[in-house]
Amino acid sequence: MQEDRDQTDTERGAKARRTVRALGRAALATSMAENGAPYASLAMVATDHSGCPLMLLSDLAEHTRNIRANPAASLLFDATEGLDNPLTGTRVTQLGAVSKIDDGAERERLMARYLARHPDAAVYAGFADFNLYRLDVERVHVVAGFGVIFWLSGDAFLAGSERVAEVAAAESEIVAHVNQDHSDTVRLFAQVFAGGADGPWKITAADCDGVEIGLGNRRKRIPFDKSVFTAADARAALITLVEKARRRAENR
Repeated sequence: MQEDRDQTDTERGAKARRTVRALGRAALATSMAENGAPYASLAMVATDHSGCPLMLLSDLAEHTRNIRANPAASLLFDATEGLDNPLTGTRVTQLGAVSKIDDGAERERLMARYLARHPDAAVYAGFADFNLYRLDVERVHVVAGFGVIFWLSGDAFLAGSERVAEVAAAESEIVAHVNQDHSDTVRLFAQVFAGGADGPWKITAADCDGVEIGLGNRRKRIPFDKSVFTAADARAALITLVEKARRRAENR
């Protein structure tokens, strides 16, 4: 706990961001369009390269109607699954405004990120009444166990679009290269980081904070030791992950 208190806001933000990136769902809180009453619902989420949550929402959903009337919203990410006492685990609450992504090129790029996390959503992603939305994070509240509670600004939480631009541009090339030329690495990652699961796992996504591997609808997030902001550093971080996975495999 003392280590958490001694960290800078940027370090705390990166740690909270990695928590959010590892989770595929969150509780979405909006205000009812007709009377402003609080309304909570389940949202399946991914993140853009900066760390802002992405949601694929139906026009017919109650929360979507609420967002059209008042874009202010909150997302609660719960990382306490499996703990005997959930109150000792980490929860991250984001506050901000939700906006629909209308730009065609941006929507295509971010939809690829979303579908990499939620491939089953491809069935309805092309429907006219489904749209991609992003929560533009303004403030973040982190509860990281008893006594470790703090607020962060959106800037402290997010990686920043300019800083992540190079890794974002290199993502598709990194993913394709590893899957095509290093399938043994992906199998090793699955064995070590995904509970020994066997099968044709693939690298599905890469960003400044880590990579994801997937098999069917299953996903496993593998974080880097620290955030990286160049393509060369991302490749070096992957090599470090391979070395770490080999050491763990040898010590089993």
